[in-house]
Amino acid sequence: MIPAFVLSIISVVVVSLISLIGVFTIGIKEKKFKEILIMFVAFSAGGLIGGAFFHLMPEAIGRRGPDFLKPFIYIIVGFCLFFILERVLRWHHCHDAECETHKHIGNLNLIGDFFHNIIDGIIIFSAFAVSPALGIPVTLSIIFHEIPQELGDFGVLLFTGYTKTQALFYNFLTALSALVGVVVSYFLFEKVENVNSFLLPFAAGGFIYIAASDLIPELHKEEKLGKAIVSFIVFFSAILLMLGLKVYGVE
Repeated sequence: MIPAFVLSIISVVVVSLISLIGVFTIGIKEKKFKEILIMFVAFSAGGLIGGAFFHLMPEAIGRRGPDFLKPFIYIIVGFCLFFILERVLRWHHCHDAECETHKHIGNLNLIGDFFHNIIDGIIIFSAFAVSPALGIPVTLSIIFHEIPQELGDFGVLLFTGYTKTQALFYNFLTALSALVGVVVSYFLFEKVENVNSFLLPFAAGGFIYIAASDLIPELHKEEKLGKAIVSFIVFFSAILLMLGLKVYGVE
């Protein structure tokens, strides 16, 4: 069996390569870019929610099996119903495109990414230390999140004056800090007993927070009914994907 440390290194390298996704957006018009980005955001939110409820939380509690998943499925159903309810309530609220604008300084954005990616590395190693069956869906959840985040970061860096080459390079450089997270967590596992009893629920909490406070609000900004429905379908399909990986994945 491949050691968890090696699997984690491979996974964070794959995740880090996502930072170069901005190269595929060069030449795409801004309007089309935003339409593509919102679909990635929707899938990312669903993947994080599914990864937290169907993989990290059950593993943290230490119980498995389809029957044990039922309460988590019910939680997801409630979460989605409230998603739809808020969508309806907010439908005609805040139509001004400038009502929620957030401009970040490029350098601070890179610093934030550096520490965020270290945490990603810690989460990935924590999952692979339990089993590849947990490590794979957790890595996928992070990849789902990294795609819209890296596209957004690429845009922020361009907006703040970086050239396209510089933006790609610095994005990739900060993404590699996930390797630091793997190394740190490897030594934590060597020295701290039962560290996963904290790291797994911590990771689940992070996934839920990112999806609920950062990604889903972006989906609520869509004012057109058709696009809003499509984004919810994409969001829910990612949840179903994570459930399928849990139920049918190799343990």
